Amino acid sequence: MSPVDALAGAFSWLTVVPIPLRNNTFDRRFGAAAIAAVPVVGLALGTLVAVLAWALSLTDLPTTLIGILLVVVLGVGTRGMHLDGLADTADGLGCYGPPERVAEVMRSGSAGPFGVATIAAVMIVDTAGFAALTGDSRWPAIAAAVFVGRVAAVIACRRSLPPARSTGFGALVAGTQRASIVVWSVLAIVAMVVAGGWQSLSPNVFDVGSALGAAVTAVIVLGFAWLFTRHCARRMGGINGDVLGAVIELSTAIALVGLLI
Repeated sequence: MSPVDALAGAFSWLTVVPIPLRNNTFDRRFGAAAIAAVPVVGLALGTLVAVLAWALSLTDLPTTLIGILLVVVLGVGTRGMHLDGLADTADGLGCYGPPERVAEVMRSGSAGPFGVATIAAVMIVDTAGFAALTGDSRWPAIAAAVFVGRVAAVIACRRSLPPARSTGFGALVAGTQRASIVVWSVLAIVAMVVAGGWQSLSPNVFDVGSALGAAVTAVIVLGFAWLFTRHCARRMGGINGDVLGAVIELSTAIALVGLLI
């Protein structure tokens, strides 16, 4: 699988970008390569959102509205898939019963109280986080939070977690990642250190204390992704596409909060 095909698959699956795929064989080999390239998608989305935040900051719009617009752009840019996965996962984890019952709730097609409440909470946190970082002109931090959220998807597909079903998206990607987890985790920590220390483009001063705090945040986010997906696999009998969306959204929100502490 060439890097170009892997990137095309990742962008095609996880964004609205209409990229044609040269490879029409959607097997686990293709799924593994595409998931390994997902953080690149996160970097592209993060850069886009950071540039948009900078551009909007030049207007008279309040930072709260800018934060809302950034959340909307991310939601539209990813077809709302991650938010849908977050709602389904929250509803599934919120019910009682064996994995079969959890799967039934997640496939019901409607958002229950747990799902609605979780989406509302995450979107509020994201809006406030993006707004605060925009107010402080911390553009690299905005990009880093979105990037780290996508690294969490790679962790979710580690070898020890099987797919929840033998068909579907989870069957293509669950249990496919190993070396990529180490590579992207290290890069995620580096990105957060740079974003945390580089407080503003204007004074161009690197804050060591904030950089260390951002490093701790990165470790917390990666650890959360590991534990959360393990819990989901235990409750659901494995990993599916909804869990990937949920861990991306939750990890991004945690990263935003950590960068602001």
